[in-house]
Amino acid sequence: MIGRLLKAAAWRAVRLILLLVAVSVVSFALVSHSPVDPIQAYVGADVMRVGPEQRAQIAEYWGLDRPPAERFLQWAGALLRGDLGASMIYRMPVAEVIGERFANSLALMSAAWLLSGLIGFAAGSLAAMKEGTWIDRLIRWYCYVLASTPTFWMGLLLVIVFAVWLGWFPVALGVPAGVMAGQVSWWDHVRHMILPALTLGIVGISGIALHTRQKLLDVLSSEYVLFARARGERGWTLFRRHGLRNVALPAITLQFASFSELFGGAVLAEQVFSYPGLGQATVEAGLRGDIPLLLAIVLFSAIFVFIGNAIGDLLYRLIDPRTREGGRSA
Repeated sequence: MIGRLLKAAAWRAVRLILLLVAVSVVSFALVSHSPVDPIQAYVGADVMRVGPEQRAQIAEYWGLDRPPAERFLQWAGALLRGDLGASMIYRMPVAEVIGERFANSLALMSAAWLLSGLIGFAAGSLAAMKEGTWIDRLIRWYCYVLASTPTFWMGLLLVIVFAVWLGWFPVALGVPAGVMAGQVSWWDHVRHMILPALTLGIVGISGIALHTRQKLLDVLSSEYVLFARARGERGWTLFRRHGLRNVALPAITLQFASFSELFGGAVLAEQVFSYPGLGQATVEAGLRGDIPLLLAIVLFSAIFVFIGNAIGDLLYRLIDPRTREGGRSA
């Protein structure tokens, strides 16, 4: 068992390295041919005051006057040494920017991931157990509406209702404006994170709910469940004994595989709420031509999604004995 897990982990490490190499090459090529002028984005509003000589000096300082292939090799060499470079817009090491921003995004995405997973699984299970009733129709209608709802639209709706009309939560930002960092409490962080987390969580419910509903319907129509019904098992007992484990595994796998949607949704939600996370840094780096920061975030997001898929697959192997037996027979 341990040997097979180590072999699978080694194979995944090789795949991760190949993935990062491919993502690095493609991302650098796309950024190099981007229509955004990094020098103009770096100078900002003072672009009219900068002459050709100063532009040349800025390009030489950041290495933008060199051929793309030379810049890529230089960047890749520094990356292998653990140096992600310096951010052009934050004027600090890229590693520090990502570390600071990812801490905020991780709390946001974790809350949304748990919220969507728990509510989605419960709603899907309830819809399947109540198939054909008004509860089932209501949950499906809710899921179909959410599946076609853009993340930014949901965020704007929550801002209007809970921040503007009711005044329960702040409109934007990660902490209260004008308050010293030492005076910000943990409750201030939580209050500013609730609406972005709700936005991500609500949008992510539909996928897991519809998937769980269909899987549980397949289980409930199986012969062993029909036999259990004939013995008098009903309701929660039937679900706990025959449905929970069979639908929990696909749900867990799907939830871990949704890291890419979660990260993409976080980019939009953080923009709507001006939340200081990695998604907002991604947009700023793209719009202002911060090539070192943008490339580092792309690689970091690829690793983040890859780890999510790997955890889902590992949990499936650990929990489901059929996968272990299949591997042994193979």
